[in-house]
Amino acid sequence: MPRKKRFYQPGVPVHAFQRGHNKEPVFFDDQDYLAYLRFLKAAADDFGCLVHAYVLMTNHVHLLVTPQAENDISLLFQNIGRHFVPYINKTYRRRGSLWEGRHKGNILESDAYFLICMRYIEMNPVRAAMVEHPGQYRWSSYAANAHGVDNAILQPHALYLALGESHEFRQAVYRAGFDSETRLDELELIRACLHSGTPLGCDHFKQKIESVIGGRVGYSKRGRPTVHANRDN
Repeated sequence: MPRKKRFYQPGVPVHAFQRGHNKEPVFFDDQDYLAYLRFLKAAADDFGCLVHAYVLMTNHVHLLVTPQAENDISLLFQNIGRHFVPYINKTYRRRGSLWEGRHKGNILESDAYFLICMRYIEMNPVRAAMVEHPGQYRWSSYAANAHGVDNAILQPHALYLALGESHEFRQAVYRAGFDSETRLDELELIRACLHSGTPLGCDHFKQKIESVIGGRVGYSKRGRPTVHANRDN
């Protein structure tokens, strides 16, 4: 079966996801998270990817990234894998694959979904019942985006910067966005688009992408989304 075509475009944000093989852990110790972040920083710098948000969960990772060229995100994940997989295998004396195939990802309409997707990513540990508040989880971008903690990996998006003129006001507005829960239909739409590779946005946004790539991108199913058990957060 041929691989599904990706619709990444320069300057268009992408919600990307990669999961451990058979949903098994890919991080076993604090040093493993730190190693992944080092490799992420190096790859993002090398391939011109602007990382806006991330979360490293026990058996999967989420990134919100804007590429500067169509293939940048694929190169990013390939580069991380070439360093992180040997690191894990050597550290824990294991062999074989670590990740469940290629990463998954979808482009998203910035104005409508960018900040929603940031919150979706940083709320993963809360939805997984690992912590009660995203600020309690160490391995995400929340501390930087919500409280201004230094993080050399992150590059703020224009929509995040537009939340306020000062760092303090911007962070306060961003934190306030976590006071209300994301609607169930939005959660399910984000998940469906991520795992199918469908662009997340209005029909006009998808039509614009189709005009650029010269083909159809697919449209998410209309109506009430189906709730699936045993899903990733």
